[in-house]
Amino acid sequence: MNLRHLETKNVLLKGELAAAELDLGELDELIRVEKPLRYDLEAQLLDGSVLVQGGLELYLQCECARCLKPFTNRLELTGWACHLPLEGPEKAPVANDCVDLTPSIREDILLGLPQHPLCRPECGGLPRKTTGKTKKTGRAGAGKDAASAWNELNKLKF
Repeated sequence: MNLRHLETKNVLLKGELAAAELDLGELDELIRVEKPLRYDLEAQLLDGSVLVQGGLELYLQCECARCLKPFTNRLELTGWACHLPLEGPEKAPVANDCVDLTPSIREDILLGLPQHPLCRPECGGLPRKTTGKTKKTGRAGAGKDAASAWNELNKLKF
């Protein structure tokens, strides 16, 4: 974003940023970024700083943490805001009158990623494998095993 354009009026920034330019690296084995980031932002110059506000949208290619099925997750950061100081010890780096918003955007994307991506909230996970054998119900052999476990605990002396 060019600071010279902000001297006279607010600047509207709308477009896409390629996934490679976000430099997110290896996010997670269940999350990949393959599509570009869409942004719709407004930047304004304040006293010694830049305020950028708007929305970010990114589609993530995910695998469900429970069933491992692939799905697309939409990460939307509405009401996104970034305050970049141009003076003082925490000033943003300026090169050729331009400030790079990518580090701030990258940080907020990383904070917005799902910790355990799920294809749907009620996902039951991988289907259970059945062997065709039926489980015996009742207490025929359970009493002996349970009794022996308690007997071993009873032998402990504290």
